[in-house]
Amino acid sequence: MSPNGSDRSPRRPMRRKLLQALTAGLVLATATGCTYEDFPRLGMPTPTTEEAPLILSLWQGSWAAALAVGVLVWGLILWSAFFHRRTRTKVEIPPQTRYNMPIEALYTVVPLIIVSVLFYFTARDESELLSLKKKPDVTVNVVGFQWSWCFNYVESVDGSSGEATTAKELDAIPDRYKEDFPAGAGGVYDCGTPSTRNPQNGNPGPTLWLPKGKTVRFVLTSRDVIHSFWVVPFLMKQDVIPGHTNAFEVTPNKEGTFMGKCAELCGVDHSRMLFNVKVVSPERYEQHLNDLVKKGQTGYVPAGIEQAGPEKNRESNIL
Repeated sequence: MSPNGSDRSPRRPMRRKLLQALTAGLVLATATGCTYEDFPRLGMPTPTTEEAPLILSLWQGSWAAALAVGVLVWGLILWSAFFHRRTRTKVEIPPQTRYNMPIEALYTVVPLIIVSVLFYFTARDESELLSLKKKPDVTVNVVGFQWSWCFNYVESVDGSSGEATTAKELDAIPDRYKEDFPAGAGGVYDCGTPSTRNPQNGNPGPTLWLPKGKTVRFVLTSRDVIHSFWVVPFLMKQDVIPGHTNAFEVTPNKEGTFMGKCAELCGVDHSRMLFNVKVVSPERYEQHLNDLVKKGQTGYVPAGIEQAGPEKNRESNIL
């Protein structure tokens, strides 16, 4: 009973205002047509491929959802601590809520909704990022080994003869990837060691050259243990597994030299498995391939461990 004789609690209008404010904030945050460029990157580097903004948007959206949940929880904690604090004139225990089925159902349903929404956007974006287009512009077989990288450029280059589809060195790659290899791809390669340095900037590791604006498919194979191919500003990485071939595609849209590294603990010198990615114009990329021919680096280096029996069966089931 309030002092004026009414049963209405003076706290109820404030509760309604708090609920209205939270609802308005949620609508304001979700109804605006903002893009990833309108928000801070939250530790992510500047995207340098056409696919990277999709990953950045998912990252930003996850942080926004976490912040919204955090603000709501912090608000309820502070509200409870402030309005139910003990004072000289109020020493009674606040009303206790036990076995309230609507509230307990809310505690269960809301987290399920949050997880389901995050799962939906993650699955949607992952499906898009891992989809392979037919006949990419460029195919590079990335070979991981302890403790560096080799790059097989599956290209038809003057001065290098042969067929990538029948090259013994590429036997580890499943036929479903070879179907998209260009005809007459004699190929060129480049290999590094932990002591290799980029001649332009002195960064450690071999340098992978890519053409700007072209769709590049990376076919990932390993010679020994599990590695992980990660080009930092591409915001994308994938495991390099012996006896199992992974692949993904990107379209670089910014020229420059970027850092790459192995993101899977692969042994004592894991920290030395560094490499560089140099994105240049298509003309400069073709010139680099010709330079490799002049150096005698034609053909391919062994891609790695051949597909295991169970993996071959899985591949045949996919097809």
